[in-house]
Amino acid sequence: MTSVSTTQMKSFYEDMVTARVYEERLQEEYMEGKTPGFDISAGQIPGELHLAAGQEAAAVGVCHHLRDEDTVTAPHRPHHIAIAKGVDLKRMTAEIFGRETGLSSGKGGHMHLFDPDVNFACSGIIAEGVPPAVGAGLTAQKRNEDSVGVAFLGEGAISQGAFLESLNFASVHDMPVVFIIEDNDWAISMPKERVADSQDGSRRADGFDMPGIRVDQDDVLAVSEAAREAVGRARDGNGPTVIEVQVHRRMGHFMGDPETYRSEADQEAHRRRDSIERLAADLRSHGVDDETLAEIRERAESRVEEAIEWAKDQPKPDPEDAYDDMWVNPPSGVTDTEPNFDLAGGDD
Repeated sequence: MTSVSTTQMKSFYEDMVTARVYEERLQEEYMEGKTPGFDISAGQIPGELHLAAGQEAAAVGVCHHLRDEDTVTAPHRPHHIAIAKGVDLKRMTAEIFGRETGLSSGKGGHMHLFDPDVNFACSGIIAEGVPPAVGAGLTAQKRNEDSVGVAFLGEGAISQGAFLESLNFASVHDMPVVFIIEDNDWAISMPKERVADSQDGSRRADGFDMPGIRVDQDDVLAVSEAAREAVGRARDGNGPTVIEVQVHRRMGHFMGDPETYRSEADQEAHRRRDSIERLAADLRSHGVDDETLAEIRERAESRVEEAIEWAKDQPKPDPEDAYDDMWVNPPSGVTDTEPNFDLAGGDD
């Protein structure tokens, strides 16, 4: 494995801790006002909330090889990926709280984050983000640029047509795209073996004549090495790669999920497999002391708290703003004249 500097490892650690602390704080804010009887519409963050605590290594190990001009698409569990990609934390938080200063003026919520400054987007539709990542790769290819498209998806999405068709298109055209499968063992409430025919999602690459790599544990250094090769291959014009990373879902599919489908032993096993603690041990073996690790955590906690307090202080949108940015009214200068289509197939 290519060595990673201690400075890089500390950067990995800070992003991973930031993502974990962020989601733990979002969990607290989300549940406020929703109990004793769970009311999904109550509280400061109404609607669903999908958290990715335990999946940080996949995002950080990949995104640290990317630039702002590289495009990343994420699924409905996006915060760790957004943080690793460099999405504005304050504006992302304001978006999640539905505030006017959010990334999309509070209209998208946590499953539809969009930050054009760093080319990041996500969607609540399973595998929907994969074709746009391929489109970003096609754009780079046509412009003769060396930027890449990266699509994150869960293992429950590997049989979706959007994913398989994207693999085919990317392979046929040798596109600069990397597909990252986060395997957290659960497709909502279904165990992996009941959802897909293959227990190794990276093998989906075999049918499309592209490299497929499986990282068997959420070790950020191992993920980084796999991503370094895949992103480098894409930048050099050598086509796409599929990487699957074994991660561990520490929380339910969504906040309020009773997880009755999942044994307590399985939940506890996932909680024990902590990629952040593994990286902390690696840092200690490289001479980083506990005081330095504590300083990194304090910095992450401060950053998260500042973003949440800032977001909560932001104004809520005017209800009338719901009609802005809609594809309803024609642009200025367009008339109401009906187009004159020749449906009969004449010469006019």
